[in-house]
Amino acid sequence: MSAYITTLSLKRKSKNWLKAIAPFNNHRMALRPNKSALVVIDMQNFFLDPSSPTFACGGLAILPTVKRLVRSFRDARRPVIYTRHVHHPRKIDAGIMGWWWEGMCLEGSPESEIHPDISPLPDEKVILKHRYSAFYNTDLEIILRCLKVQDLVLSGVMTNMCCESTARDAYYRDYRVFFLADGTGCNREDMHVASLLNLAYGFAYVTTAESIIRQLR
Repeated sequence: MSAYITTLSLKRKSKNWLKAIAPFNNHRMALRPNKSALVVIDMQNFFLDPSSPTFACGGLAILPTVKRLVRSFRDARRPVIYTRHVHHPRKIDAGIMGWWWEGMCLEGSPESEIHPDISPLPDEKVILKHRYSAFYNTDLEIILRCLKVQDLVLSGVMTNMCCESTARDAYYRDYRVFFLADGTGCNREDMHVASLLNLAYGFAYVTTAESIIRQLR
């Protein structure tokens, strides 16, 4: 399967995606920098290594964009929170996911590490999760509450799974969700656009990394 997106085509395609969902992307919000945080979802070698059986071409395409976002949030002294999707080596936490997926990202493996281009700083929070949503049975919510965060900017992989699941759970908790058309990625364009459409319709304001970065300055 050929890549639906590359770093070079990302800007052009994002404009097309935003145009396609525009009739439903009408809950426009301005980011409140002093109440914001960036969540970088599952940008791990497991998904970003082209030799991996779970390689997500969209994740590699958005990597430079996510890197700019991370730098911008750090410069603005706003939280950058990472997630890593991992499972115990004996898969005692796999549940139905162990049946659903052939490959699993094992805790402690090189594949489970976040891509070195966007490695977390020592004082940045890394959430370990075992299901798609970054909120499910993790301490993400208490971290956000203690940091007094109300505006969540979501980036990472995969658009239609962990990113969308996290966006929906954030909305249920009354966070204002900013979902990045050019800062999330998956394996197929139709899945990516479907998620953008669904989220714009009921859960998030779909926007671009550049728009977020401008508002942080």
